[in-house]
This record gives sequence, C-alpha cells and structure tokens, in this order.
Amino acid sequence: MTTAEPTNQVFRRNISGRDSDDISSPELRHSEDEPLHVNKHIQNLKGRLLAQLQDQLSEVVDRTLCESVQILSQIQPHQNGKTAQAPISRTERKDGGKVFMHRMSLLDELFEINHIRTIYHMFLAVFLLFSLSTLIVDYLEHGRLVLEFDLLFYAFGKLGTVTWAWTLMFLYTLLVPYQLLVSWGSLYHKFPSKIALNLGFGLVLCALQICVLGLFPVYVVVHNQLPPASRFIVILEQIRFLMKTYSFIRESVPLIIDNPPKEGENPRFPTLSSYLYFLFCPTLIYRESYPRNSHIRWKYVGVTIGMILVCLFYSYYILERLCVPVFRPDTNKVFSKRSMVLAIFHSILPGTMLLLLCFFAFLHCWLNLFAELMRFADRMFYKDWWNSYSFANYYRTWNVVVHDFLYYYGYRDFLWLSRKKFRTAAMLSVFMVSAFVHEYALGMGFGFFYPVMFILFAIFGVLFNFTMNDKRQSPVCNVVMWASLFLGQGVQVCLYCQEWYAQIHCPPKRDSFWELVTPRSWSCTYYK
Repeated sequence: MTTAEPTNQVFRRNISGRDSDDISSPELRHSEDEPLHVNKHIQNLKGRLLAQLQDQLSEVVDRTLCESVQILSQIQPHQNGKTAQAPISRTERKDGGKVFMHRMSLLDELFEINHIRTIYHMFLAVFLLFSLSTLIVDYLEHGRLVLEFDLLFYAFGKLGTVTWAWTLMFLYTLLVPYQLLVSWGSLYHKFPSKIALNLGFGLVLCALQICVLGLFPVYVVVHNQLPPASRFIVILEQIRFLMKTYSFIRESVPLIIDNPPKEGENPRFPTLSSYLYFLFCPTLIYRESYPRNSHIRWKYVGVTIGMILVCLFYSYYILERLCVPVFRPDTNKVFSKRSMVLAIFHSILPGTMLLLLCFFAFLHCWLNLFAELMRFADRMFYKDWWNSYSFANYYRTWNVVVHDFLYYYGYRDFLWLSRKKFRTAAMLSVFMVSAFVHEYALGMGFGFFYPVMFILFAIFGVLFNFTMNDKRQSPVCNVVMWASLFLGQGVQVCLYCQEWYAQIHCPPKRDSFWELVTPRSWSCTYYK
C-alpha cells in the first residue's frame, strides 16, 4: 500500500534510533563481559520491537482504510451516464451492514512477491509433470501420443439440458421476484391491512420459489440423469439464485417500509438494472450501487480464464491418476478395516490438492473473473485462512462471500429476533443450515445420499469451532488445523469414491426408503 510506505520508513528510522539508544545504554555496556546475557537481552529487545512495529503497522493500515472509505463516500462515480450513490462508511450505515470498498484479492497482492509466486510456479510444474506422465503412459501402453479426456467429457455431458434449465431459472429470478416486490411496494402504504398484504405476497413468493427454484432443478437433475459436473452446475446455480433472491428482498423491503412516498409521488423501488447487475456480480449482499473500477483489464481476464482451465485439467489428472486406479474395482473385493485405513491415507494427497484447486479456481479465479468483467472493485472474497490458529477464524476467512450472507442474514437476524439472548443457538443454527446446504449440493451432485460432509461439518466442525476458538494463538494450533483439513479431505475423497463405484456395480435389490439412504459401499462386493 503506497500510503503506508513513508510511514514505514519513519518506523525504520525510529526503530534504528531506539535500538542504538538501548545498545549504548549503561546497563548494556555493564554486561559486555557476559555474552550470554547480552544475546538474551538483544533477543528480548528484538521481540519487543517487532511486536511494537506490528501494532503500529496495523494502526496505519486501519487508519488508511477508514480514510479511503470516507473519501469514497464523498465521491459519486458516474455509471452508465447516471450518477450513482457511493457506498458510505461503516459509521454512516444505520443498519450496520456490510461496507464495500476498493480492494484487491489477497493472492493478487501476494503474487507480486517473488517468494510467494514461486509456490504458484511449483504447482504449474507439477501440472506439467502430470501432463507429461499421461503422454508417456499412453505411449507405452497404447503406442500413441494423444491425451484423452473421457472422464472430463462424461462429467460435463448434456450441457444443452443444463443451458435451457439455467436460462429458465435466470429469467424467473430476474423478472418474477422483482415484479412481485414492485407490486407489493405500490400497495403497501395504501393498503388498509398490511398483515394480509404481506402474508398474501409472501405466500405467493414462497410457492413460486419452491416450484421454480426448489423442485424444478431437482426434477431436471433426476429426470435427465445428468452427469456429476452438469449436476453441480444446476444445483449450485439453484442455491445461488435462492440466496440472491433472498438478499434482494431482504435489503429492499425495509427501505420501502421506512420511506413512504409523499403525496403525488410514486414509491421508490430498486432499479431493474441494479438487480440485474447484482445477479452477476460476485457478492451475495444486495446494494443499489457498488464501488466500480474505471475499466476492464482484458489481459487479466484472459490470464484468469487460462488459470481456470488449468485448474480444471489439473483436477482431472488428480482424479484420473491418483483416485481412479485406487478405487476402480478390478477384482472381487470388500473393503476391510485395513484397506479402509490405507485408502483414507492414500486419499489425503489428492484430497488436499483438490481442496487447494477448488479454492484457487473458484474463490480466486472465478470470482475475480466476474468481478473484472463487471468492474466490481471489492475483491475480498477470502482472507488469509491458511494462517488461522483456530477453526473459528478459518470458517470466517475461507469463503467471505458466503460467510457474509450467513452472518448478516442468519446469525444477526437470529440475534435480532431473540433480542440477543441466544448467541450460541444462533451460531449452531448457522452451522446446521450451512452443513445441510453443503450436503444437499454433494448429494444431488453425486446422485446418492452419504452424509459424510454433513457429519464432518455439523459435528466435528461445531466441536472444533468451540474447542479451537480465537483464544488459541499457538503455532501448534495452525498445525492441528492443517492436519485436520488434510485428514478430513482424505476421508471425503475415500468414502465418496467408494460409494460412487458401489452405486455403479451394486444396483439396489429392492425399492425402499432404507435402500435409498443406506450407503451401498457398506455391503457391496465389487464386480469388474
């Protein structure tokens, strides 16, 4: 940050001055004959100075951010020929909602450091080795130098069905909730019974949401027997549209209620263009305007698309080379306890790589791609979750976009309804909703019920959240966090891969509810 550079130079001069003063003090000169004591004193002095420097830098960063928000609040940028209201600072928001500001993604800033960028180059080198090994293996086994992507083509099959289903969901999300809001707002301040009006429009909206954004995507996925990647596209878009719709209604209704129109004037509603922009911009918190960049960096867009494609093929190689050979049934076998433990630990490496790839491909590349195309300036889609000493901090920093939605519309609204009496219940309710949605997405995406994600999230996640809280500041806690993530990813990859092949090679013996919800890998003997 350029505004902090002169201050850092002053800090360096102050620190060096203090250092020289302390070294030249009588107490230190008196101990020149005691080298061990001098070294210990210098180490203590260095620790105090570093701690003081960190505190001062944190104050400078906080002060600079506050000043930048205040400057932004006084500027009214022109967007599409219209003057848009700039976002106001945190102290100026009456509802205490999220404040959007100009800021880069953390990895974009870190990649400007050569030492950090080298880690990125290491992952690219491993990707090149995966590609080379695939070419060599295909040449040695089949005598050809052709990369085949049968698994990839299968996973993204029936994209035509996905396209028309997404188009219908998008058009509904764009037109129907907006028109219902306008109709409700036009009648609200004139209708004699506001409870009946609210109840009527609420029931209509809920019924439409359940039919179009609830049952329709499930019907498309199940009826057309979509492959896994296509399933995830439909289901994740279903969840995104539901969250976007809720945020739009949740933010717009209080503004209409609190701002009755004057005589002869029409009520003020959000513009359709602002709602359309919100449906594509990478945030789940609706605002009528956001901080915008002045132009689109098309080179950045091209590089980001290339990185998304690399992550896609990277994931394919991991599954094809590290997972399929282990879990594909080549002989009749039932997994024993020994083979299960070995399979879990074998899955830790591919599981960890898939976790990092999903984070980089979606939370960094995909969201930054849409942010750049929409000139959306607030790029804080995640924080430094890898430095977390506690799982509580990890949950807050891993996915800031979803966390903001759950915090403002789940946790805070629960506290408001309960008058801030049940904070633990509010936190548990957010965990349960998040765990259910994650398990729903995985269950619909894979096409079977196996609540591994729900158990890891709702049970172990809650346990870690309360035991490894923000009071834990030891580096050992960071090691424990990473070890838990590695093990959890290994468990998920192992169990879901086993169940996938069990669903293929062991069809259900009878149609019943228990046959549907009982994992087949528990009793299935694989046949080639």
